[in-house]
Amino acid sequence: MIVVKVGGSLFDSPTLGEALRAFVESLAPAEVLLVPGGGPVADAVRELDRTHGLGEEAAHWLALRALGVTKAFLELVAKRPTPPSPFPLGRGVGVLDPFTFALEDEARPGSLPHTWSVTTDSIAARVAVVFRAERLVLLKSVDITPGTPWEEAAAFGWVDTHFPQIAATLACPVEVVNFRLRLG
Repeated sequence: MIVVKVGGSLFDSPTLGEALRAFVESLAPAEVLLVPGGGPVADAVRELDRTHGLGEEAAHWLALRALGVTKAFLELVAKRPTPPSPFPLGRGVGVLDPFTFALEDEARPGSLPHTWSVTTDSIAARVAVVFRAERLVLLKSVDITPGTPWEEAAAFGWVDTHFPQIAATLACPVEVVNFRLRLG
């Protein structure tokens, strides 16, 4: 299985669906599990937390619930071929429900902390650990030079601050793709 995190920063592109379908097709015959980023939906929860002082634990779980919206969005965009395509989302390709995964992961050793230091980057890495993925791909809007230490990437804000810790437990390679370049 290949875990592919689709960054929320990419959600504003009208060509996301077409580019994502082509990318997933390029991974065949591997099974692919898409992990939706948070993007503007997670930003809305961050703003609610700033305004109302929800606290990190409550805001974390609220953000995970909000990712249900980005999951549904990704399912719609990934399977809506324009023009028609043979890409079948249901065959070998799934979209993770981050809230359900986090609930189930609570009982496992090494589950993620409930803080803003954890974003969908770390969730995707944790998914890769739990499901023993053969590869983790982060589709983002930035270039990260291969070999860049994850601590450095986190310091620049390219991945979340918890990512270096979870990446150290991965048994698979991590690839970062500046997918913005494929969106035109």
